[in-house]
Amino acid sequence: MTKNNMWVAGLATSVMIALLLVTGSSSVKANDQPRAATAGVKIDNFSFEPQTLTVTVGTTVTWTNRDDIPHTSVSTEGVFKSKVMDTDETFSYRFTKAGTYPYYCTIHPKMTGKVVVQ
Repeated sequence: MTKNNMWVAGLATSVMIALLLVTGSSSVKANDQPRAATAGVKIDNFSFEPQTLTVTVGTTVTWTNRDDIPHTSVSTEGVFKSKVMDTDETFSYRFTKAGTYPYYCTIHPKMTGKVVVQ
């Protein structure tokens, strides 16, 4: 057997072992888990941006106050309620059910937004 043939045979054996290991494995490792979805809403200039955010079930939405004055993010249906957020403070909520979730700022009620969960 030549050196080239031995190299090819060794490579073929390695490939077969790798295939057996991959196809024979039914366990899922932690690194194989899908990452949790995240999305963000920026509060600035007396508005929520984007005003309407569409996400999938299981997504965690984080509101970040970039304005110079305090704001809140409160569900009109009582689903979630942030504390008063000063500049650069955040509030997060994980949406576990599909639906439309309108919200507003309790300090400035004309500030409104909604999260659509599909």
